[in-house]
Amino acid sequence: MLVAKMYITLISPIISGIVNSIFCKTKYLKCLNKPIDFGKKFIDKKRIFGDHKTWKGLFGYIILNIIFSVIFGYIWHITNLEKYNFFYINHENTLLFNILIGFLLGLGYSLFELPNSFIKRRLDIKPGKTIDGFKKIFFIIFDQADSVFGVALVVWLFYPIGIWIYLFYIVLGTVTHLLVNMLLYFLHLRKNMF
Repeated sequence: MLVAKMYITLISPIISGIVNSIFCKTKYLKCLNKPIDFGKKFIDKKRIFGDHKTWKGLFGYIILNIIFSVIFGYIWHITNLEKYNFFYINHENTLLFNILIGFLLGLGYSLFELPNSFIKRRLDIKPGKTIDGFKKIFFIIFDQADSVFGVALVVWLFYPIGIWIYLFYIVLGTVTHLLVNMLLYFLHLRKNMF
């Protein structure tokens, strides 16, 4: 039942992530397809985040999370499943609350990806690429886990899940992220599996 609650609570970021990865490849809103770091370099003369962290991805993820949080908030209400969603245990399932949750989930997901990109630029790992050896395994896992830290923290802001459920969210979210990436790769919606 705990795993079902966790998925019910975070179905919006999962669906939003899939849709946003497709959206970012489209020609829509090309004006936002600019790097968040504006092409600037850090004091080590390396890019801050790189070309793959764009305003289009950031805004797309926030907007899509708002949309899907509102849609699933309504679905959980009419199906009487909102009692299994951590967000609605201590808060009422309203339109404004779901907009807030969607905004925070999108922002948390996006912001928690940035430190990973920053570290990879310091290690001269090209955007969207990995490296060989043990570091490759570490970064494959970290690439999937980074955003989960952010969305699980948003859950914890609204319901006291505690450290163990938070850590379980990280593990479950990372595995889910890996599986979704594999699915997108086999559907030819992603260039690299990881």
